[in-house]
Amino acid sequence: MSADDLTPEEAARWAARSGLALAPERHAEVAATAAHIHSVVSVLRELDFGDTPPSAAYRAGEGQHDAAV
Repeated sequence: MSADDLTPEEAARWAARSGLALAPERHAEVAATAAHIHSVVSVLRELDFGDTPPSAAYRAGEGQHDAAV
């Protein structure tokens, strides 16, 4: 099941399995939030970061600035 198909009842059940008790009025909000997070992560997974160096290659305050940008 994907997060897009998550019903409020299932969100409550998953939260309970994780040890988090949700108030009944929060079930729909949690399901909607899970669906949104899933959609954002899906987009990020599609991005190609093949030529991007790891973050350790950058230092704050250092770097070249191109005024033409």
